[in-house]
Amino acid sequence: MSGRLNAGLLVGGTLVGLVTLAALVSFVWTPHDPTLVDAAGKLREPGGGYLLGADKFGRDTFSQLMVGARTTLYVGIVAVGIAAVLGTPLGVIAGMTPRGWLSELIMRVNDLVFAFPALLLAVMLGAVYGPGTLTAMIAIGVATVPAFARVARAATLQVMVTDYVLAARAAGRRRPAIAVRHVLPNIGSMLIVQASVSFAIAILAEAALSFLGFGTRPPTPSWGRMLQESQELLFSTPRLALWPGLAIAVAVLGFNLLGDGLRDFLDPKLRRISAER
Repeated sequence: MSGRLNAGLLVGGTLVGLVTLAALVSFVWTPHDPTLVDAAGKLREPGGGYLLGADKFGRDTFSQLMVGARTTLYVGIVAVGIAAVLGTPLGVIAGMTPRGWLSELIMRVNDLVFAFPALLLAVMLGAVYGPGTLTAMIAIGVATVPAFARVARAATLQVMVTDYVLAARAAGRRRPAIAVRHVLPNIGSMLIVQASVSFAIAILAEAALSFLGFGTRPPTPSWGRMLQESQELLFSTPRLALWPGLAIAVAVLGFNLLGDGLRDFLDPKLRRISAER
C-alpha cells in the first residue's frame, strides 16, 4: 500500500513540477513570440524550429502551451487562494459553534453558493464587469469556497472533542485563541489536500470558461481558448486540439494524484494501516 501511495505522490508531484517548470521558464524564454501572428506560416507542420507546429494564425503552438501553463497556474493559485481565505474561517467558525445560529446561517449560505457553478457565476460577473482573467479567478474562487468551508468544518468538529482542546476550554482559553493555537495547526493537512484537489478543478473550470469566451482574453494564450480555436480544424488538423487537451489532462491528473498522495501521506490513520501491513 505504501508503495502505491508513494508512487502516486511521486508521479503527481512530477507532473505538477513539469507544468510549473514550463510556466516559470515562459517568463524568461519561449521558442517564439506566442502572440506573433504569421499569416505565411499558418498551420505549419512540426519541425524547422517549431517543435509542435503552428496554429491557424501562424503562432507557435509550443510557446503558447508554455505561456498557457503560466495563465492556468496563475488563475488556479488566485482562485484557490480566494476559496481558502474565505472558506476556511467560515468552516472553523461553524465547527466551533455547531449548535448555534451562526453555524446554521454559515452552512445554509454555503449550500446556496454551492448551487451556483463557476460557469454560471462567470456569466453573471461577465455580464456586469466583462469577461476576462479576473472574472474567471473570482468566479472559480467563490464557487470553491463551499468545499473549503465543509472540509474545515468537518475537521474542526473532530478537533474540538480532543482532550487538549477540552483542557484548553476548561482553562478558560477563548475561542479565537483555541482556533489559532489548536484548530488551524491540526486541520492544515486536510486544507492542503483540499487545495490540491481544488486546483485541479480550477484548471478545468478555467479551460471551460476560456473555451466559452468568459475566461482569459486574447492575445494572452490559454489552453481553453487554444481548444476553442482548434475546433473548426478538428478533423483536418487534429494536433491543434491534441496538445492543449493533453496539457489540461496532464495538469489535472498531476494535481489529483498529488492531492491523493498528500492525503494518504498526511493522514495518520492511513499511515498506521500501511505500517501494519
